[in-house]
Amino acid sequence: MGVRKIILSRMVRQKTLGSAIECTGVGLHGGNKVSMVLHPAEPGSGVVFQRADLGGAKLAASYKNVCATEMCTSLGDGNGFQVATVEHLMSAFAGLGIDNVVVELDGPEVPIMDGSAAPFVFLIECAGIVEQPVPRQAIQVLKTVEVSNGERSASLSPSDGFSVSFEIACDHPAIGHQKCHFELVDGVFKRDVCRARTYGFLRDVAELRGRGFILGGSLQNAIVLSDDRVVNTDGLRFQDEFVRHKALDCIGDLYLAGGPLLAHMHGVSSGHAMNHKLLEALFADPEAWRRVSLDDNAPAAPDHKPAAAAAAAAA
Repeated sequence: MGVRKIILSRMVRQKTLGSAIECTGVGLHGGNKVSMVLHPAEPGSGVVFQRADLGGAKLAASYKNVCATEMCTSLGDGNGFQVATVEHLMSAFAGLGIDNVVVELDGPEVPIMDGSAAPFVFLIECAGIVEQPVPRQAIQVLKTVEVSNGERSASLSPSDGFSVSFEIACDHPAIGHQKCHFELVDGVFKRDVCRARTYGFLRDVAELRGRGFILGGSLQNAIVLSDDRVVNTDGLRFQDEFVRHKALDCIGDLYLAGGPLLAHMHGVSSGHAMNHKLLEALFADPEAWRRVSLDDNAPAAPDHKPAAAAAAAAA
């Protein structure tokens, strides 16, 4: 897949939803029906998860609250509050630039829908996106930060905006070696990323279900692979759908930074655990980052890349 070079667009004011909107689905891992309502939220409040079945208890969508990363990203407070499989929804918020929203659930897991972020993009757009009269707060990466484990690695390096490149390698005829690169501007997320579905192997189903995972998994919410082919009768949405979904997951995991990153992320076969460790490594080094306010009064450069100039002006 070729590299896409996209002109960075201006997106500097905080955004929320125009109205509340609801959906119902099944949890991928728990297998239970769950209802979700997305509510508009005040400027500066960020993304907050709320459990209606736990008396309205709330928890911020933050890397500090990540409690588990096996098979998905889960948030918890250590006192019984947990929300699993947040990455696809968080990816939709990141891709559409949603800063402030309350995610109300009546169970411990975000519904999987079709296994991608596209249904959440649809919900957000149906609710409407409203600009708020407050500048966006971004995290500017000042130097390269990297974590690795054998052949797996993930890094963040300084950039004018947020972009992600990813590569995976798998000894399966439908996957092989795949690469992608996306800059989250000009509708790229909606067009090229959000429809990519999660995937898994038929040979692993029994073992994972025995451990309490993918109890709600089906051909309707995942790409399923036998030893030599894609089992889904409708095939793939993209030839490289697998690596696109890894990028989608990564975008969602990194939005737990608490705002958009001014950084380029490069991942090699990394997953939820390594994405989380990357954020921990970034914030553990005070010289690697700073929080900046993106001021829409800052003059745009001729190539319409205002993010770096705005960050410098705000520092």
